[in-house]
Amino acid sequence: MAPSTSSAVTLNINDEKHTLSVDHRTTLLDALRERLDLTGTKKGCDQGQCGACTVLIDGRRAVSCLTLAVASEGREITTIEGVADGDRLHPVQQAFLDRDGFQCGYCTPGQICSALGVLEEHAAGWPSAATADVRPEAGVPELTAEEIRERMSGNLCRCGAYVSIVQAVAEAARAEEGAAVEEGAA
Repeated sequence: MAPSTSSAVTLNINDEKHTLSVDHRTTLLDALRERLDLTGTKKGCDQGQCGACTVLIDGRRAVSCLTLAVASEGREITTIEGVADGDRLHPVQQAFLDRDGFQCGYCTPGQICSALGVLEEHAAGWPSAATADVRPEAGVPELTAEEIRERMSGNLCRCGAYVSIVQAVAEAARAEEGAAVEEGAA
């Protein structure tokens, strides 16, 4: 008897559980788009090189076209549909609107999910290839335009909105810092 090539998986997406029967070769991207009708995550190159399909898995950036749905069971998955708080946009989404961090918009969901991951990684003190001093005692590096460009380099924009994307990420970082200061004062 041949082993089964499909399994039932329960995916926790945007704080909602979805149980599906999927072929073991089904990518998370295809499960999201084709099975769950969460079409905000875009299929770009389907090879993990463009970042259009970026989602957050357990808070970390992941290209969903290279992630198997069966490997995502039991993990917290956030897609662009789960970023806003009801009708209120996340500060990163608002910054992309305010700074025109998009043109055609195709890559924007992946750019926003990646930016969320970038801000978390930076706040945690993770260095990038652009970080001048990577010693732990150096502390969190300044989030310069060069740092943002390096950290966002896995996400391509065929329209060339990179300058506005960098500005949007910087603005969102400032907004988060301001919110943290206000929270600490309360």
